[in-house]
Amino acid sequence: MTHTPKLLDSARRTIEIEYNAVHALLDRLNHDFERACQLMLASEGRVVVTGMGKSGHIARKIAATLASTGTPAMFVHPGEASHGDLGMITEKDVVLFLSNSGTTEELVTLLPVLKRKGVPLISMTGEPESTLAKAADVSLDAGVSEEACPLGLAPTSSTTVALVLGDALAMALLEARGFTREDFAVSHPGGRLGRRLLLKVKDIMHSGDSIPRVSIQTVLSDALLEITSKGFGMTTVSDHAGEICGVFTDGDLRRAIDAGRDITTTPIESVMSSNYKFILENALAVEAARLMQDSQVYALVVKNGDKQLSGIVKMHDLLQANVV
Repeated sequence: MTHTPKLLDSARRTIEIEYNAVHALLDRLNHDFERACQLMLASEGRVVVTGMGKSGHIARKIAATLASTGTPAMFVHPGEASHGDLGMITEKDVVLFLSNSGTTEELVTLLPVLKRKGVPLISMTGEPESTLAKAADVSLDAGVSEEACPLGLAPTSSTTVALVLGDALAMALLEARGFTREDFAVSHPGGRLGRRLLLKVKDIMHSGDSIPRVSIQTVLSDALLEITSKGFGMTTVSDHAGEICGVFTDGDLRRAIDAGRDITTTPIESVMSSNYKFILENALAVEAARLMQDSQVYALVVKNGDKQLSGIVKMHDLLQANVV
């Protein structure tokens, strides 16, 4: 492939223009930004984000980011709003308009109805003296000196600035609400973070008849059959009262054979490990993964709150659950 300097030059110019546009936002952040955040925090409803065209795409993303970080939000298409969807917006909501020109017809059309409802309005525009900016309770300046498009036509710098300003709102609100990683996980149960923060050992452990069990009188050959049939590479060992008193693993078996033990006569009590690792069933699955990795074991005994045997969890179970 031949080297094409003009393509790289164009890319660098675009990035530089957009970088400068975003950097210029820092000097324009003022009390209006704080007021916008306060309106959203005080709202008993949702933040309704709306915009047309490319601004609409950015508005959708801002609404999604707000909703996933503790601020109830949704996107409403302004064109559909004029044909019935305006009923989705209540007096308890806050509306965030996105429009670079500040004069987008579909948005301006909504102003009289929203004003009559008494809905707080926040505008994010590139023209502080525009119709939307003047009509809003709070106006956020998202203006840019130039678009990255060499024709000055395609929304580029302006949409990037709007996206960054939307992220700034979402993160400021996140911190103001004290939103935590655990809160984030609750709204993302299908994601990796959700699984790591919500999935508990009891949700993935093997229990009941699937738990490998032998008594302290069991000889090694019978214990080997239990290990093989259950497929955990280990078995639990119970005392006369039925309480777990140790575990016996493949590694223990190899050491016993190396020591010359007769597997048909040696009781498991004499070769089991009484100092074994375990985890409680209500612990997070990610804690089980960490304990296994630190202890270099591939199956872990699970106990309930009364420290009674509750199940077995394998590293393979954690891998399948995408915890590690």
